[in-house]
Amino acid sequence: MVSSLSHSTILLVEDNPDDEALTLRALEKNNLANEVVVARDGVEALEYLFAEGKYADRNPAAVPALVLLDIQLPKIDGFGVLKRLRATEHTRYLPVVMLTSSAQQEDILTSYGLGANSYIRKPVDFDEFMETVSQLGPYWLLLNQQPETV
Repeated sequence: MVSSLSHSTILLVEDNPDDEALTLRALEKNNLANEVVVARDGVEALEYLFAEGKYADRNPAAVPALVLLDIQLPKIDGFGVLKRLRATEHTRYLPVVMLTSSAQQEDILTSYGLGANSYIRKPVDFDEFMETVSQLGPYWLLLNQQPETV
C-alpha cells in the first residue's frame, strides 16, 4: 500500500501541558511543521493515526511525517501506542521519536525493542529543551529518508 505522507505534519503525543507548550513553541520558532496535531493520551493518538473515534473522517492513509511520543500517558502508555504502530502495515515505518523525561535504561531498551527510531530525554532546562527540539525537527523532517511504500 502506498501511503500519502503529510511531510509537514507532526503528531505530538504529550499529556503534560507545560511540555506540550514548550514543544509547540520550539517547533514554531524553527518553522518545522505546517501542522502539529496534539494527542493528550495514547487512545487519542491511536484514534488519530487510524482514523477512528473523533478522527473517523480523517484519511487514515495520510500519516504524519513524525510522531513525538511520551512514555507516561493516560489510558494507553507510549509503549502500547508504539506496539500498535509497529504491528500495523501502514504505520510500521512511521518515524517515532520517544520524547520523554525518563532516563531509565529499561525504558530506553523497551523503546528500541518495540521499534522506536530514537529516544530523547527531555531536558529540564528551558533553553536546552528548545535546542533539543530545534535539532530533532530538521533531522527527521528534512534529512531522514523514509520508504515511500509502507
